[in-house]
Amino acid sequence: MTLYFKKSLGQNFLIDKKIINLITEIGNIEHEDSILEVGPGDGSLTKRLLEKDPKNLTVIEKDKRLVDILREKFDGKITIVNEDMMNFDYGDFRQKNLIIFGNLPYNISTQILAKWIKMKNLDKFCKKFVLMFQKEVADRIIAKTNTKNYGRLAILSQWKMNIEKVTDIEPNSFNPSPKVRSTLLTFVPKKKYLKLKDPKNLEHITNIFFSQRRKMVGKPLKILFTNFKEISNELSIDLKLRPQNLDYETYYKICEIYETSI
Repeated sequence: MTLYFKKSLGQNFLIDKKIINLITEIGNIEHEDSILEVGPGDGSLTKRLLEKDPKNLTVIEKDKRLVDILREKFDGKITIVNEDMMNFDYGDFRQKNLIIFGNLPYNISTQILAKWIKMKNLDKFCKKFVLMFQKEVADRIIAKTNTKNYGRLAILSQWKMNIEKVTDIEPNSFNPSPKVRSTLLTFVPKKKYLKLKDPKNLEHITNIFFSQRRKMVGKPLKILFTNFKEISNELSIDLKLRPQNLDYETYYKICEIYETSI
């Protein structure tokens, strides 16, 4: 069967055996109960994961052509879900404490990540994510305060996740080769973090701050609060700072106060 890659689905299949082995090893999945792979493509990583003898391996693949290839290749050894990962419910996996692997389609990678982060009881849903992103996106996910890449994505990602960079990956590790480098990251859900009523409020707040990231923080605080000076004093915020100068915890505390005011 001749396989034509669908650009609309962001299909770039990992073919580098060294990277496939690295991903498998850092997942540490021997005899784990539940493994989930999103976007398995033609099954190159899936095959290596199976060799580690997990008790259950489920893959989510949107492209029906690839589903047929996976069924033929693995012959009942894995569970295959033919569905869009953005629409997948995950209901049956809520208490599974999964290890999740994914070479995420670059056009929707941040949407998928945000969906996972906003889940309730994330630490019971998944114990570790091993995920690949376009390098530019990964740089934004792991960005630190006072850097040019620091912004909404870093603040949301690091709210409930401990994140580590594993390695950058060159375009020739994929077929077809993308025009950009990729980065492999691991995510471990935090047991302790500041509980918020609704993650959408954090997204709303960071949108207001970073939509004009060169403006001083007094302006977005004034938009959010009538008593903005009182709040700035409570959180020891210098109103002349820029949004990228405030650390993660400050944004989480701003959101906590905001949720008591609405």
